[in-house]
Amino acid sequence: MSTYVFSDVHGHRAPLERVLDRISPSEDDRFFCLGDMIDRGPDPVGVLRTVRSLPNVRVLMGNHEDLMISCLENPADGLAAVNWGLNGGAATSTGLAELPEDEAAELESWIRGLPRWTRARVGERLYLLVHAGVRLTAPVPASWDEAGVAAFFSMQDPEDLAWIREDFWGAPRGLSGEDGSGPVVIAGHTPTPYLSGMAFEMDREPVGEDGHARMVRVGRDRWDIDACAAAGAGLGQVLVLRLDDEREFYEPLQEGE
Repeated sequence: MSTYVFSDVHGHRAPLERVLDRISPSEDDRFFCLGDMIDRGPDPVGVLRTVRSLPNVRVLMGNHEDLMISCLENPADGLAAVNWGLNGGAATSTGLAELPEDEAAELESWIRGLPRWTRARVGERLYLLVHAGVRLTAPVPASWDEAGVAAFFSMQDPEDLAWIREDFWGAPRGLSGEDGSGPVVIAGHTPTPYLSGMAFEMDREPVGEDGHARMVRVGRDRWDIDACAAAGAGLGQVLVLRLDDEREFYEPLQEGE
């Protein structure tokens, strides 16, 4: 059994399916998707279908899913519609409108119920998985067992979990503690090239020699896996990270997909 995590596909179904074909997951594998499946790219509904088809998949609410639900639940709220539209929602709303009514309603219901955080343990390592990050000033539990993790997240603002940037990536220290035994937080939301003017300490440049964005570790316990798919071809890639050996599987976006 292997454990994979990815985020911020943003409607780019074709490169997501290519990278999954290369991985060739088994029914014993498990996947974590950290949100922002939709908007910007050409096939957000296709991404939703692909993600839901993965074995043992756990999916989180991203800020774009949050924008979508806010708009659909408040159709008379012009500001919600504008916010979603400005953030690339047209591709998603069009795709949903083209579906049979029952399928569209079922997808919307599923998205509405997505959680905002989860946890995964791989070997001796604990990972806290969230779309955008956490407020690091929240009290740290005495133990990072199941109850301790739940208590930590109970102190978080749901808006931070979907939207936080500078206060998370720019903080001088994370949650691993002096002995390094605490959890690693894995998040997306912030395209890694943005970290250059934001992050406290990066393990490498966010754009590789091939000109494509790639994941970046900040300090020893914050990993940004948003490889800038929202930017499209040239810079953007879809990344799937295997936690068992930290291998990074990338698929660059091609023009028009």
